[in-house]
Amino acid sequence: MKLVSRFEAASRSTAELHGLLSEAFNAFAIAPRGSEERRNALQSMRNIEDELAVRPPKL
Repeated sequence: MKLVSRFEAASRSTAELHGLLSEAFNAFAIAPRGSEERRNALQSMRNIEDELAVRPPKL
């Protein structure tokens, strides 16, 4: 999986971020342990979750 940077996450809509988070989770789950793909997926999840955390909640 391509790494989703914090800058890229900030430029996406909340709906897109939720979709990307799901993709990153799935990529993490199937990637071999210790692989670059797994590290990228994990860091992407962190970046996406950090961006979602600073956004105001939608009602």
